Amino acid sequence: MGTPTLDRASSSGRPGREPLTGEQRNAFAAAFIGWAMDAYDYFLVVLVYADIAKDFGVSLERMAFLTTVTLLMRPVGAAVFGLWADRAGRRTPLLVNVSFYSLVGFACAFAPNYGVLLGLRLLYGIGMGGEWGLGAALAMEKIPTQRRGFFSGVLQQGYALGYLLAAVTYLAVSNLTTWGWRGMFAFSLLPAVISLFLRSRLSESEVWEKVKLTQTRPADVLKQPLVLRRMLYLILLMTAFNWMSHGTQDVYPTFLKKGLGFSPNTAIYIAILYNVGAMIGGTLLGSLSERIGRRLTIIGAALLALPIVPLFALSHAIGFVCLGSFLMQFFVQGAWGVIPAHLTELSPDAIRGFYPGVTYQLGNCLAAFNLPIQERLAKSHSYGFALSVTIVPVLVAVIVLAAIGKEARGVRFGEVPETAPTRPASPARA
Repeated sequence: MGTPTLDRASSSGRPGREPLTGEQRNAFAAAFIGWAMDAYDYFLVVLVYADIAKDFGVSLERMAFLTTVTLLMRPVGAAVFGLWADRAGRRTPLLVNVSFYSLVGFACAFAPNYGVLLGLRLLYGIGMGGEWGLGAALAMEKIPTQRRGFFSGVLQQGYALGYLLAAVTYLAVSNLTTWGWRGMFAFSLLPAVISLFLRSRLSESEVWEKVKLTQTRPADVLKQPLVLRRMLYLILLMTAFNWMSHGTQDVYPTFLKKGLGFSPNTAIYIAILYNVGAMIGGTLLGSLSERIGRRLTIIGAALLALPIVPLFALSHAIGFVCLGSFLMQFFVQGAWGVIPAHLTELSPDAIRGFYPGVTYQLGNCLAAFNLPIQERLAKSHSYGFALSVTIVPVLVAVIVLAAIGKEARGVRFGEVPETAPTRPASPARA
């Protein structure tokens, strides 16, 4: 199995306007909703971990480990579900995945103590790790080649939409009910059922079916030196990306409440605002990457985010805080809007279920200690200091790593060369 041709642009250099079929729309919607619900459940903990700490009588530093253990387990889910998807197709693993993480997320509403909740978040991390890689692979394999940039940007902003939904749910539950944080976890079951319904109506990926005919073994592809070198590079890139994202998001609601003294409702309104910025940035810059390239879009977004750091982390007036957080998430999630297309394009066809998700989630794993580190820095200095000293180096790292990398914009999935290595069918399959 050959690897994608690097730095290959589409023939026109411009995104096409080929309309989506019903099957393509359903595949994209299922991936988008699934990723949004993953993010929703993750950011529930970010928004309410101070409330949970109070109920369970544990410190904020210990409570922050709930997000860490979720991120640490995501590579496990990416590997398990990704390998399954490359062997058996995308559809069934995705159905099992969404059912698994939906039930685990719902069960969090009934956790009697910190230990049980920690175990459930560990399991949830496995489900969350499997969701992104499989959903992105299926969506990008079905989307027309010249529209990948736009739909990549929209798909990744399911993450911001999930955060926004968590913020809105927090407002509704805290102001209109007495359910507390448990009611927020219980609510997560409903949208997940919608995603499950959409996925049950999908057919298998045509790209995977073509690759299956070659009988190329994923293990053989993974042994190729170029594939391994690129995998190590992408893990480093995703480490920087995940630190950039979590470093600007996870501690920010606590910074607004504890660091700046804003009311919980005000902090949530600001979170809604900056997630709108994230969705706009991801969509616009994802689409832009189809014209100017994936790497150049990433570099430009990170460069423009650097001068925003003082406004984002050191402002005290609410107007400047709103502006800084909106602009920061516009550029941070704008850069992220490129990633679904970028990683899937750099993935060999035979391991596209495994490769993007594992590189993404191993980067997440290495960035998993961001929140505890920021909480510790905030305790010894201030939240503004903690945000500034962790964000600036990571933005620089994103710029450098994107500059030295490669891209495969416009590569056509499933176009297997005639010389692709194959293995003979076993007698049992003949």
